[in-house]
Amino acid sequence: MNKEAVINQNGKEKAIILLSGGLDSCVTLAIAKDMGYEVYPVHINYNHLTMKRELTAYNDICNFYNIDENKRLIVDISYLSDIGGSALTDRNIKLETNSIPQSTDKLPSSYVPFRNANMISIAVSYAEVIKASKVFIGAVDEDSSGYPDCRKIFFERFNSLLEIALGDNYQVEILTPIIDNNKSEIVKLGMKLSAPLNLTWSCYQGEEESCGVCESCFLRLQGFSRAGETDPIKYAQK
Repeated sequence: MNKEAVINQNGKEKAIILLSGGLDSCVTLAIAKDMGYEVYPVHINYNHLTMKRELTAYNDICNFYNIDENKRLIVDISYLSDIGGSALTDRNIKLETNSIPQSTDKLPSSYVPFRNANMISIAVSYAEVIKASKVFIGAVDEDSSGYPDCRKIFFERFNSLLEIALGDNYQVEILTPIIDNNKSEIVKLGMKLSAPLNLTWSCYQGEEESCGVCESCFLRLQGFSRAGETDPIKYAQK
């Protein structure tokens, strides 16, 4: 890796953070900052149900950390909505409630086909332009039985692909710092790092208040409960 290309004048390496505005991505951003990286948060819109609310959470988190506007990037990939196949982008597909991905032996309706690969590719493109050495994503292996692109092997293979795709003089590495953590551990880590969990948004379908019954809300509430903490955001029901 050409270190001269990726270290800024303050001696910090640049890192892209895929920041949806959810719990996992917020804690991942906090980890990257704690590790000393100069962070560049990237937010992806794909015309999903809570697109506006997640964008608000993204900007709120960036403002909390005083991240300059010129270090923020918002990218629209609404073609994922055009492709369809997910309850997050198609209101005609029913969203499972009161369950977690591991509770079924099939892909949940909330799965967006190949979404993580699309997002990572965008982040790597941006990393090449600004000469960032890392791409952080808040993937969690706890979700892997429901979401195949959250598994460790997916990111390991993607990193192997990048070694070929980017050449010898410059390399980008994908980091998944919370991939082995469960939700309660992620909550505790967020609290330890003073991450603004009150600004995050995890719900798949609510924008005024979290529904409390979708898969994401279910996992989040379970995580806070097992961590012995109270979730600071509002829910329609718990």
